[in-house]
Amino acid sequence: MQLLLALPAPAKLNLFLHVTGRRADGYHELQTAYALVDLADWLDFERRNDDLIVREGDLTGPAEDDLVVRAAHALQKASGTAFGATISVTKRIPVGSGMGGGSSDAATALIALNRLWDLNLPRGDLSAIGLPLGADVPFFLHGGDAFAEGIGERLRSIELPATWFAIVWPQVQVSTREIFGDAGLTRNSKATKIANFSAVAAALANEATGNLDLPSSLVNDLEPVARRRYPTIDEAIKRLGRFGAARMTGSGSAVFVATQSKAQAEMAVADVPPGWSAWVVQKLSEHPLAVW
Repeated sequence: MQLLLALPAPAKLNLFLHVTGRRADGYHELQTAYALVDLADWLDFERRNDDLIVREGDLTGPAEDDLVVRAAHALQKASGTAFGATISVTKRIPVGSGMGGGSSDAATALIALNRLWDLNLPRGDLSAIGLPLGADVPFFLHGGDAFAEGIGERLRSIELPATWFAIVWPQVQVSTREIFGDAGLTRNSKATKIANFSAVAAALANEATGNLDLPSSLVNDLEPVARRRYPTIDEAIKRLGRFGAARMTGSGSAVFVATQSKAQAEMAVADVPPGWSAWVVQKLSEHPLAVW
């Protein structure tokens, strides 16, 4: 096999995000519920018989800093393969939106190159290789919606209802480091027990009908900081809030609301200000490459 074309790297939404503490190494302890949605970047791969990693397509910075390139090099180092690859990326998930585009691209690269280079490494090994690249990478290798703890690497599968989402991105690129470094960030939220998460999933099922009065377990602790630092995020949340319990994903700046139907989601994004981006998306039942 020499070519793998049009492989998806789907976006994620953080349905809630709690910061429960800070570790000695400076990383924050988190709890979150991840949901995959059908907005995606697309990647093409061609195997090379030298050891070069050639990056083509959409780039958002220097190639050597690109997470796809770093993932490929990390897999080369871990496996000892003599193969290389030419990789092209078509970006649809905005950088700095909190939807995990770079991490998802890296995960898809690890999955694809594991097959293209005939490595046959298990997903657990790929996750260990991917974690230093970004805390969201193990989730995108997990295969489906998940409850996450630690820095995002301890994952438990969860079942969430089929849901339509309206997503708005106010064209602001947010620095995750800046949000986590803010003195006003809550860092001691009470942890949610996974044993009680069935109740949260039931609440999310109600949310899909537009009837959810959000429990405190579904807040995003990063949202108040982002709304204070970036007034357009505050405006986006207020706009989508007319259609349900709007909230920010990740460290921002994308904002989403679950809706009862595609038509309602379309209504929610019908009047976004000029220059903003908006999508109507559906939750995925599993990652498109879950069985690879």
